[in-house]
Amino acid sequence: MLQTVSEWLWWERLWLPVNVSWSDLEDSEGRIYAKGSHLFSALPCALCMLLVRYLFERYLATPLADVWGIKDRLRLTVEPNSLLENYFRNQAKAPSQADVRSLCKKTSWSERRIQVWFRRRRNQDRPGLRKRFCEASWRCMFYMFAFIYGAVALYDKPWLYDLREVWAGFPKQSMLPSQYWYYILEMGFYVSLLLSLSFDVKRKDFKEQVIHHTATLTLLSFSWISNYIRIGTLVMAVHDCSDILLEGAKVFNYATWHRTANAMFVVFTVVFMVSRIIIFPFWLIHCTWVYPLDHYPPFFGYYFFNVMLMVLQLLHIYWAFLISRMVYKFIFSAVRVSKCSCVYKSEEVGTYLWFTVSHCGSPVFCKNHHQDMPLF
Repeated sequence: MLQTVSEWLWWERLWLPVNVSWSDLEDSEGRIYAKGSHLFSALPCALCMLLVRYLFERYLATPLADVWGIKDRLRLTVEPNSLLENYFRNQAKAPSQADVRSLCKKTSWSERRIQVWFRRRRNQDRPGLRKRFCEASWRCMFYMFAFIYGAVALYDKPWLYDLREVWAGFPKQSMLPSQYWYYILEMGFYVSLLLSLSFDVKRKDFKEQVIHHTATLTLLSFSWISNYIRIGTLVMAVHDCSDILLEGAKVFNYATWHRTANAMFVVFTVVFMVSRIIIFPFWLIHCTWVYPLDHYPPFFGYYFFNVMLMVLQLLHIYWAFLISRMVYKFIFSAVRVSKCSCVYKSEEVGTYLWFTVSHCGSPVFCKNHHQDMPLF
């Protein structure tokens, strides 16, 4: 049975165009081709990533947080109550009104006291500012390194400037060492993100993040085995360029460098829209949908790869909507000057972060005592 599954899984018509077999991609005459076995290196790379991340956060990011005066806010601890603690852990972190009344009868506490207990208990589990800072610093550092490495690996390649060159000689395109390490580096990083989801800062778009990481790893794995390596490296570079700015904006926001964070977020918005909403669909997806048909008829891998690219594009559109909503509020919200005490609030919806000033429930740009409060 296992042999049957293996034969079906590696059936050539799933991965390769017609009239091309695995024997055509055997190493010969100094030419090395991508193989599925190469991808096993991604797991030890992911484990190394986790170790490097631990060392980076402990010996670089944490001391930097001390230098910039980044501290966790003091949080009130809850009163010990085994009944409420058991409910919190096993049933719900935010009880319904009916459950609150039931808990009141069991504990002889008032509804207000029960609600305050659960709010403080939820706050205890929320990650502190220093943890957020360290995580954002690590991601910013990785994306910067990966983008620079990708730029160095791609700058002299003809397919960077002429996308038709992506398919020249396909699928008999030999693998370059720079492509191998670029793939393993990126795949190791995304595997490490999946392994660390349980203890990373949990965002509101947790499910979208899991879908994104899974789709990315599926795309990278399939493109490697099917020898879609050239287009794969371009896709990775397009994604990394905007992520650097996003994580950098978070880092500076946590450090209270609000003007720098705001400026970086503006640049990120422009880069994101250009790279993910224009270049990715109209250049890269067009390249994978149209140009291959000049070289071979469609096969399963052709459709599968393009469908996965479309899944990523749907996520891009979802995140672009969130970003556009932030920018809209920034541009069209009224400028209010108030001598009253304004409450600064940092919000994080999904992956993308913005900063607002809450004033009577609406986002504004406020000056209080001649000190600018950042809007996003």
